[in-house]
Amino acid sequence: MKIFLLLGVINGFLAVALGAFGTHGLEGKLTEKAIKTWEKAVTYQMFHTIALLVTALLIGKFQATGFVTAGWFFLAGIILFSGSLYIYAPTGIKTFAMITPLGGLAFLIGWVILGYAIIKFI
Repeated sequence: MKIFLLLGVINGFLAVALGAFGTHGLEGKLTEKAIKTWEKAVTYQMFHTIALLVTALLIGKFQATGFVTAGWFFLAGIILFSGSLYIYAPTGIKTFAMITPLGGLAFLIGWVILGYAIIKFI
């Protein structure tokens, strides 16, 4: 539980910091499309930060492996989805954009596992 609470806090901090950096530090340096890509990365990171925190609370209450597995998939999604977009937006290197769907898949798997664990344990 503690690890996912800490990961949630760290990712929340990073999402706010990277959002501010995108708004103030990258303004006028990137195309409008690249800024929107950056914003999408921030948005998905923050949504899944909340998912990490909720998952941590569920782990603390129910101590079921399904919740732990969902948490790791959410973290993998943040790294692969948001991380690849953070690199792709300023560089335009398409290899990073090709990683993004893997992060999206990790998010989807995390949500399915979380839903299954909720049905099974709550």
